[in-house]
Amino acid sequence: MLRLLYEMPGIKAREQTSKSLVETDQVARLSPPTMRTRIARIIPIFFMLTLWLPRLSLAEQVLEIPVLAAIPFNQQGIFEVLLVRWDKKAEPSPVRLQWILAGVKFGDTHLGAMADAFSYAVNRTPPVRHSGTVSVQGIAYQPVGSDGPSAGAVMAVGFLALFNGDTIQRGIALTGTLETEGRIGRVGNLPDKIRAAKREGYRTVLVPRGQIYDPQWNLQSVGFELNIDVKEVDTIDDAYLLMTGRRP
Repeated sequence: MLRLLYEMPGIKAREQTSKSLVETDQVARLSPPTMRTRIARIIPIFFMLTLWLPRLSLAEQVLEIPVLAAIPFNQQGIFEVLLVRWDKKAEPSPVRLQWILAGVKFGDTHLGAMADAFSYAVNRTPPVRHSGTVSVQGIAYQPVGSDGPSAGAVMAVGFLALFNGDTIQRGIALTGTLETEGRIGRVGNLPDKIRAAKREGYRTVLVPRGQIYDPQWNLQSVGFELNIDVKEVDTIDDAYLLMTGRRP
């Protein structure tokens, strides 16, 4: 099982083994956003990029992965960004995945989904030399803690894009679990996640196949109301093509 290395500035790193997935997706410690927070949402991402980019060599690569989550009982949803950096160094080999604790603190279930997505991407890109360290840092407009497997699919797309040298197009987001053979699994609270994507100016949200219509929602109506395109996808390859414009 893949081990994740956790780091905080000024605190000695420690290793923790990821745990198995459960069917929950919860977010806590976040109040509903207001209009004045729109600029505040951008500042943490810009600040982290200013910390990272000056230290990048020409060989290094940074990728932004949009993550959608839900806040229990308030129907607002939350938008997070994972900043992913690969230093492409010769050591360690094989490549190591490092989670840096920052504005978003993920629970063990989410970290387990991250480890699974990372392993999936490594196995899908055999021609690539997988060495060095991949660092992941979560950014949100307010400090937040979240847990759940529903970002597994988008993390798989992100890690694949990182290893392939592709970029994720702005304005398109994905939610869904990573299942066997690269299938995208069902998730909950989809209307809230679509609302969160709309607030951040996203034009398209990809959801698992078969979840447009549900006893709890009609995503066609939600999309029409918010002027956002909702599309169903079956596999990681389907989502990758729509999010990068290329095949993995």
